[in-house]
Amino acid sequence: MKFMRWLAKAACLLMLALLTAGCANEKQNQTRQEVPLQPAVTAMEDVPATTAAEPVSGITREDVPAATPEPCNAIIEWVDFLMINDIKYYQNFEGTLPVSADLLGEQVGEISYMLENNACTDHVTRNGDAAFLPVGTPVYAVKGYRQEFRVAAGSKIYEVNENAKAATMGDLLDIEGKVLKVSLDSGQDGSHIGDFSAEASAQFIGELLPLQNVGFEGVYKKIQSESGVFLRVHLQDGTSLRMVYYPNGNAFTAGAFGTETLKELIMSERSRIKAAAGM
Repeated sequence: MKFMRWLAKAACLLMLALLTAGCANEKQNQTRQEVPLQPAVTAMEDVPATTAAEPVSGITREDVPAATPEPCNAIIEWVDFLMINDIKYYQNFEGTLPVSADLLGEQVGEISYMLENNACTDHVTRNGDAAFLPVGTPVYAVKGYRQEFRVAAGSKIYEVNENAKAATMGDLLDIEGKVLKVSLDSGQDGSHIGDFSAEASAQFIGELLPLQNVGFEGVYKKIQSESGVFLRVHLQDGTSLRMVYYPNGNAFTAGAFGTETLKELIMSERSRIKAAAGM
């Protein structure tokens, strides 16, 4: 008898639990139906320009947060460069004179973006970019040279590294009639070893300037696994520029392939100078 009473009580409790759950589900469904669906937010590109500031589904442009750039986790060691007028310049940090006011020509550009602490590895270089120069830094021509060859900015001299419009080395490097001599530098520490003869220096420049400018990328595959010969071209105003020559590839990092005559000249002068220096 007691068992029958317990069984009946358990059945009643089970029915009560089922009824309660059913009521709860019905109430939840009613609640869901009472909540109006929010309209999809229209993309800003789809908003007519004349109504861009008007509410769209209750949202204006001002309500949409600007996209936050992803943080750059790469450690980047930028080369000190700038780019204006589709020409990329690298700082000539060891072959120039202090930049004084009388050295500056007209302003030819202005820095609009500094890469340091702002750009990441996927940055595409544009006109107005500089590695370390602050935004607003003016860029000046350097008196005595074409602006396509040298410019000054931030008390530093920058020298052309890439110029797709330069057809030859003479177009790239504004040094014709301005060379004092050519010398051989150490590939270890960049120190001076010895000078080309006056005749060899003149012949070197005569052979170099007509060479076709193919750019660094054009010679890279030929020189990537080779040690170079460090040369320095000294100019009459006391400044200089370094050139690296790779004999196996017969190529210069400036972006040109040499002639056989030029190769023979460089290697013979290199041997003579090193022998004279006891190397």
